[in-house]
Amino acid sequence: MKNVKIILGVSAGIASYKTLDLVRLLVKEGAEVRVVMSANAAQFVTPLTFEAISGFPVYCSIFDAQNSMEHIRVAENADLFVVAPATASILAKMANGLADDALSCTHLAFKGPVLVAPAMNDGMWNHTAVKQNISTLKSRGVEFIDPESGDLACGAIGQGRLADITVILDKIKNYFIQRDDLKGIRFLITAGPTHEAIDPVRYLSNPSSGKMGYALAEQVKTRGGKVTLISGPTNLKPPLGVNFKACKKAEEMNLLVQENLEQCDVLVMAAAVGDFAAENLEKEKIKKQGDKGLVLKLVATKDILLEVAKRNLGKVVVGFAAETQNLVESALDKLKKKNLDLIVANDISSPGIGFQSDSNKVTIIDREESIENLPLKSKREISDLLLDRILALVKST
Repeated sequence: MKNVKIILGVSAGIASYKTLDLVRLLVKEGAEVRVVMSANAAQFVTPLTFEAISGFPVYCSIFDAQNSMEHIRVAENADLFVVAPATASILAKMANGLADDALSCTHLAFKGPVLVAPAMNDGMWNHTAVKQNISTLKSRGVEFIDPESGDLACGAIGQGRLADITVILDKIKNYFIQRDDLKGIRFLITAGPTHEAIDPVRYLSNPSSGKMGYALAEQVKTRGGKVTLISGPTNLKPPLGVNFKACKKAEEMNLLVQENLEQCDVLVMAAAVGDFAAENLEKEKIKKQGDKGLVLKLVATKDILLEVAKRNLGKVVVGFAAETQNLVESALDKLKKKNLDLIVANDISSPGIGFQSDSNKVTIIDREESIENLPLKSKREISDLLLDRILALVKST
């Protein structure tokens, strides 16, 4: 972890004294640790103590005239944000976007990965409101190190003790080990929907937001890989550092994939490509004729994955299947027909997941027809799990 930059957020819990040892161990590993404290955390451990161990000033007051913009500067330069201990209060602030002290302000200004280690009374840990806040944060990609069971500061026995410092340290170290594991691997990723025009103002499309493909591109970049991202129309900002190529129609996406295929090691087709286009594109807007309906003749678009399979270039190829019924059967059929190494399937008829959502519940199937059902996770978490499996395939070829 030499020269990596970590923000350590300390909230007002009795376990905050344990994080002094975490700071010491992180510094010993070579990390640059900037401590940020909530409004009441200094009631347990003084900022001066953290400053002495970290070697940097501690940000603990948003009303310090000399450090009024410190949360912006710290947030812009860090690689990872760790909150330990995380109380019920700071979890609620993080989940609901509140920013009324140094820690919550810094969290809201930070754009990178966040790791949280909660610590609280067992009754608080099991409260519905806390569980909902945790679920909200997980859906945004925040990772958790669950508290341990044992004797609590309040005298009760139950789950709520801060995870062992060595467990938290290992989790942080593993993040940075993983960060460069895709170095030298070239990814070609497609994302978003396609638009097939009917006339100058109308088109055929689907509700895909592009979030899955963009999350994949972001995680590949984070883990050291090279990315070319081909995207249909979305409202998303392309991740920094990727080779971005925009398109609209399925035909345009197919051409871009074919043009860039030889320069990649892995193709991930996360885009929701339209299966049909209008046979004839009207030059003028189609006028409504009273109560008369409109009949459109549609023709099939080219299947990009089938076109890729014809070239047989020996790439690792991953497809996605959005289904409304017979999920596994339909995905297996697509896997075989299109000669895929992996397929990621999800049931888009289930509410709250898939299209437009930040989370998904998917099934991953490989060539040996091994089926892995993942629970509901953020698309960033799914991206990392999928990339782990892709990395294993790349190493085996």
